[in-house]
Amino acid sequence: MHKPLLRRRHFNWTLLALASWGLAAPAMAASGQRILVVGDSLSAEYGLARGTGWVALLQKQLAQEKSGVEVINASISGDTTSGGRSRLPALLKRHQPSHVVIELGGNDALRGLPMNMTQDNLLAMTKQAQAAGAQVLLLGMQMPPNYGPEMARQFEAAYAQVAQSQKAALVPFFLKGVGDDPEPLKWFQPDRIHPNEAAQPRMLANVWPTLKKQLK
Repeated sequence: MHKPLLRRRHFNWTLLALASWGLAAPAMAASGQRILVVGDSLSAEYGLARGTGWVALLQKQLAQEKSGVEVINASISGDTTSGGRSRLPALLKRHQPSHVVIELGGNDALRGLPMNMTQDNLLAMTKQAQAAGAQVLLLGMQMPPNYGPEMARQFEAAYAQVAQSQKAALVPFFLKGVGDDPEPLKWFQPDRIHPNEAAQPRMLANVWPTLKKQLK
């Protein structure tokens, strides 16, 4: 008469033991963290072999560390902050990320789009992601010198102002060590716009220290 009760107790204790060892179920071992990268060609592996871009390298690094963190790359070549802003709500709903990396703005500058529009879009995306419960990391960009020092200063400041106002994390210059190298051409594809495969580890190295702090 008491055997079923004893068996249930034995079963419950077994579950507790397995849970303490991290063996109860796959969900117990997973971190539950998911990184959504919303970017342009710099993150979409434009002109690169699949799996060699910085986002793919990030996923490989996280896998090697057995962190259980998933990376979703929602980057589209040629995208602008306006495009990212329009796509983000659906991406947040579908993937429910714990972290959102925003790598946009370079195409805004190349197309001469209004600076205030770019900043407004970055601000809106940051707020949308935070409202969905995600931590945000902005990857700052810089304009080419031929745009003039004042325009370059304003563009760089836009990322810092958004990050500061929303308490979001910021990488001041995503292409540090690539675009500002004394011999930058060795880090770019023949079009002189898109970083080559050799530059991808450097780009990841710029992102990883700040992102790693967020993942703790």
